[in-house]
Amino acid sequence: MAQSYKALKEDFVSNLSGGSVSEINIVTAVAPAAYLLWSALQSRQNFFLKYSLPAFLADFLLNVAAFLFATTLYSSNILLLNALLVSPAVLLCALPPANSQQKKPLKPPPTNTPRKDSDNQENLDPLPVRPFVTAYRGTMMVSTCVAILAVDFRVFPRRFAKVETWGTSLMDMGVGSFVFSAGLVSTRPVLSARLDGKTLSLGKSLCASFRSSAPLLLLGLIRLYSVKGLDYAEHVTEYGMHWNFFFTLALLPPFVALFRSFSAMITLTAPLALLLSCIYQALLEFTSLKAYILTAPRTDLLSQNREGVFSFWGYLAIFLTGQAVGFDVLPRNLRGVSKSAPGSVQRRSLLLRLVIWAIGWTILSFVTTSFKVGLNLRVSRRMANLPYVCWVSAFNSAQITLFCAIETLFFPTVYTATDIAAENKENVRATSKVLKSINRNGLAVFLLANLLTGLVNLSLDTLSMGQMGAMGVLVAYISLLTAVAVALDSWNLSIKL
Repeated sequence: MAQSYKALKEDFVSNLSGGSVSEINIVTAVAPAAYLLWSALQSRQNFFLKYSLPAFLADFLLNVAAFLFATTLYSSNILLLNALLVSPAVLLCALPPANSQQKKPLKPPPTNTPRKDSDNQENLDPLPVRPFVTAYRGTMMVSTCVAILAVDFRVFPRRFAKVETWGTSLMDMGVGSFVFSAGLVSTRPVLSARLDGKTLSLGKSLCASFRSSAPLLLLGLIRLYSVKGLDYAEHVTEYGMHWNFFFTLALLPPFVALFRSFSAMITLTAPLALLLSCIYQALLEFTSLKAYILTAPRTDLLSQNREGVFSFWGYLAIFLTGQAVGFDVLPRNLRGVSKSAPGSVQRRSLLLRLVIWAIGWTILSFVTTSFKVGLNLRVSRRMANLPYVCWVSAFNSAQITLFCAIETLFFPTVYTATDIAAENKENVRATSKVLKSINRNGLAVFLLANLLTGLVNLSLDTLSMGQMGAMGVLVAYISLLTAVAVALDSWNLSIKL
C-alpha cells in the first residue's frame, strides 16, 4: 500500500468513540426480527419446506442481507427496518399453523404395564440439535462477516466501528459475541463425556485443547505474516503490533481446560468467570496495569502486544460465561428438572433459566457502569474489562433468549416430539438452511471472509467509493460467502479448522 493511503485507512478506523447501547440493541434486533418473519413464513406457509430458488433468495434476504442493510442503508432508519420485518410476521400469526407434512406415528398396542412419561424420551438424543442455537450462532457469524468488510467503506457509520479505548459500539459487541458463542457450543463434548461416564485427566484435556488450538494458531501466524508482508493497514491499539484475534481464540481452549481441572462442578463456571473478571478489574484499578496497557512505550514483545495479552483474560471470562449458558441450553434435561418431565415443561424451564441469565448479567452490567448506584466504570473492549464482560454476557443471554422464545412460539413440536425421527424432521423444518450452512462451517466462512476482506482492500479504494458502489461490493461479498456455505452444506462437507 502507498504510505499515504495506508495512513488514511488507519485513521479511518482510529480514535472512534462508538455509539449508545440502546442503538446497538435496536440494530442487532434486526437479526431476531428477521428470524421471527422466517419462522412465521415457515410455520404458517411451509414457505421453505421445498427449498427452491425463491425460497433460498428469501432466506438470504431475511437472514443475511437484512443485517447488511441495517448497518448501511437503514442505519439512520433502523426502527423502520425492524417494523418492516415484524409487521408481516404479526399478520402471519393470525393464520393457522401449516401441516408439517409428517406422518403421525402409529399408536402403540395396549399393554398391561402403564407407560411412564420418561419412556417417551428414552430413545431421544440427550444432547439434541437446537434450531434456535443454530439461528443465534448463524446470525452472529453473519453480523461479524458483514462488519469486518463494511467498516472499510464510508456507507458504514463510524459509530458502529470499534472504539479506541472507552465506549461501546456494534463491532465491539461483535468480537465479544464471537467468543461467547464459541464458549456456548464448547460444552457439547464436555456434556457428551459426562453422559458416557467418562472423565478426562488434565493431561488428556490439555492435549485435546492443543490439537484444537493448533489450526487457529497457524491462522494467526499466517495473518501476521500477510499483514506485515503486504504492508496492510492495521489498527495497532486493537490487539498490538503482532497479536490478532486468531491468537486469542487459539489460547482459549488450553486455559479453559486448566480452569476446568480446578472446578469440580459445572455450576462453578459462571462464578469462576465473574471472579476472574473482578480480579482482573482490581488489577486495572489498583495497580499500574491500566496505565501500562494504555500508555506504555512499545519497547519489547510484551509491551508491543499488551492489548492482546491482557484483554485475553476478559475474553476468557466471556468464554466461560458462554459455557455456563451452554450447560443449560444444550442438554435435553435441565439441571434441577425431573428427567420424566415432558418436553413442554423442560422448555418452559429453559426459557425461565435464560431469562434469569439475561436479567442477572444485565443487573451486573448496570451495577458496574452506573454513576449513582454502581462502580461508575467505563466499558473498554481494548482491555476487555469487567464492564465489557458483563455487557457482552447480558447482550448474548438476551439474544439467545429471544431466539429460543421465537422457536418455542412457532415450532412447539421441536421440543414435544417423543419420536427421534419426528424430532429430526421438525428440527429440519425449524432451521434456516442459510443459517445452518453458515453455522456448520463457521470458522471456515470466517476465514474466507477475512481473505475476501483483504483482497477487496488491496484491490479497491474503499474510502473513495460512493454508496452504490460500496453496496454493490458488499452485496457481492455476502452473496459469495453464503453461496460457498450453502454449497458446502449441500455437498455434506464440514471443514474443521
